[in-house]
Amino acid sequence: MIPADNPYVTIVLPCYNEQDHVIDEVERICAAMDSSGYTYELLAVDDCSSDETLARLQDAAPRFPHMRVKAFHRNGGSGTVRRIGSQEARGEIVVWTDADMTYPNERIPELVSILEKDPTIDQVVGARTTEEGSHKLLRVPAKWFIRKVAERLAGQKIPDLNSGLRAFRKSVARPYLRLLPPGFSCVTTITLAFLSNQHDVYYLPIDYAKRAGKSKFSFVSDAYRYILQVLRMIMYFNPLKVLMPPALWLVGVALAKGLYDVVKYGFYLTSNTIVLFISGMLIGSLALLADLIVRSRAE
Repeated sequence: MIPADNPYVTIVLPCYNEQDHVIDEVERICAAMDSSGYTYELLAVDDCSSDETLARLQDAAPRFPHMRVKAFHRNGGSGTVRRIGSQEARGEIVVWTDADMTYPNERIPELVSILEKDPTIDQVVGARTTEEGSHKLLRVPAKWFIRKVAERLAGQKIPDLNSGLRAFRKSVARPYLRLLPPGFSCVTTITLAFLSNQHDVYYLPIDYAKRAGKSKFSFVSDAYRYILQVLRMIMYFNPLKVLMPPALWLVGVALAKGLYDVVKYGFYLTSNTIVLFISGMLIGSLALLADLIVRSRAE
């Protein structure tokens, strides 16, 4: 085993206004890890809570020798917590989860075990089999649509795009941590970053419970950020997938319209045909230029 001062696993736990249940979650995580045999550290980060979350973590710290408590002096968002926590992690394996009692954190050793036993897998995602979040009637179809867009652009199936429970190799994730946005869409970002760069991701089915406390998820703003982040990440790694289809579609429509104009007006092209063709060529040129920048950056 790796010495205790150099743990094998780092669990990053964002905590924001979770005073009523954060210690229950810490107990559940530590009990699971203590019985697993893995050396670990639990990095509990208080994201400038307005309740007693930080005080309760600090009071409980002596009971949990593997827990480090870090306090932010201003609210940075769960993505910021996960980025900084992952950068400061001492473990080879980094685990992300939440402190709201929704995820089966007693199964964290199972995620770590999959990475330990199979070196070809770089990330394990807890794929939720049910949806228990707020705004369920709106959330389910919206998340399905965003996931389908991501699957189309990434070119593979994604059972759960934005699960908050996952484990990954820090060495593989390190180049992508700077891309993480401050909000909930950080989990989408790390998924697409791995998939877009041919890192194997394993999806482990998990149950998902109704959250404790009040949800911080805003349907309109966070759904907008999710879809924007999907497009941003694919543009960052494979811009041709985003830009070339509309470019070819516009050029194709322009050519068809041009043939129609020739037949109807006698070798006269209407202005909208020319605009369609030029627009398609401009977007196509932009796609090729963006792809060249991506390839140059990779080199």
